[in-house]
Order: sequence, then C-alpha cells, then structure tokens
Amino acid sequence: MYGANRPGYPPELFDAVEELTGRSLEGARVADVGAGTGIASAVLRAQGARVVAVEPGDGMAAELRRGHPGIPLVRGDGDRLPLADGAFDLITYAQAWHWTDPVRSVPEVRRVLREGGALALWWNDLDLSVPWIAEQDGRVAAFLSARPGVPARGLPEGLGFVTREVRWGRRIPVDVHLANLASHSAFLVLGAGPTADFCAAERARLLSLFPDGQIDEPYVVTLSVARP
Repeated sequence: MYGANRPGYPPELFDAVEELTGRSLEGARVADVGAGTGIASAVLRAQGARVVAVEPGDGMAAELRRGHPGIPLVRGDGDRLPLADGAFDLITYAQAWHWTDPVRSVPEVRRVLREGGALALWWNDLDLSVPWIAEQDGRVAAFLSARPGVPARGLPEGLGFVTREVRWGRRIPVDVHLANLASHSAFLVLGAGPTADFCAAERARLLSLFPDGQIDEPYVVTLSVARP
C-alpha cells in the first residue's frame, strides 16, 4: 500500500495550525484537499475536526476508503472543489497545493470558506541540514537527473500567508526509509529494476552508518496559513 511507509505528522503541526488560524480544530468543519490515502485527514479527525476528504485519484481514494471508512470522501480536485459555498472553517492541502492552478484554486478556496475561514498549506520534507540526508539527496538527484534540495513551491500572492517550520522525526527501520523513498513518483516511473538496484546500494550505505538497522529520520514541515 502506498501509505504504509509514509511519515505522518507531529502533534506540533496541528498546534501551529490552531495558533495561526486562531481557532480550535475541535468541531471545525475542514476540507482536506488532495487527501491521498488520508494521512492528514485521519489526524485532523482525531483532533475533533469534522473532516471531508477530497481526492481525485482512483487508487488513492480506494486506499483512503479502506483505511478510514469513517471519513466522508468526495471525488474532485482543488481547481474544481465539489463542495458547497461557505461551508468550511478550514481548507487544508497536505503536500498537495503544488498540483493546483492558483488562478482557479484560489477562487475556489474563497468560495468554499466561511467568512473568517482559513487556508492551510504544508509540505513535509526530509531535513537537509542533517549530513546523511543531504548526502543521500545528492545521490537521488544524480540518479534521477534532477536538481538536489527541496523543490521551490510558490505561494499565491496577495493572501497574506504566515509561514512556520515544525521540525520533528521518526525512528524507523532502514527498509521502511527505503520503501518510502521508492514509493515517490520519480522512482515509480523508472520501473522496478533500476529502483531496486539504487535502493540496494543505499541500503548498504545506510547499514554502515546505522548497523542496528534503525534510523532517526528527520523532517521539517513548512506550514503556511492565510485568511483569503
């Protein structure tokens, strides 16, 4: 399953969402757009929010339904939200805003939010300030003929975003780290053979650094909140 090895989100992220939006998630009506397998939707629901997940992909939607049958799911994307006018206190995009066209998605956000409602965007990235992460990122970029580092992600202008970073981490087996890496789209398009070869080489490197097979995987979540 796609989401099996993916990282979740730390409680501090949702504390920051509440602080920057100025309201509790408890009882809030939230649309989680580009919900994928429901990682963020499930945590928002656990915080007491009344969540509706919005997901365009067949495979992701099927996995979300299997894993989180109690979360209402509608099919659609951020450029054409299948949601009623003024119905939500908060719209979230967990690692999904960059798939939208802001010329279309910003008016949709404004249409769907209640007066005083907020938009929260966040991305969860490996912490490149940690040497072994930065070194691996360089190898991944060379293998994929890509640019190393966190990709540029522009925010729509004129919305008055406030941005905060939340640092966190998880302790996991080396093989979970590699399975998560291999699940990203840039690897999936290569096919199983090249990806397996790359991961085998990475596994040997990581086990030389972490001989017990467990790694502390560090992340930085970049959260941006606006009241559009």
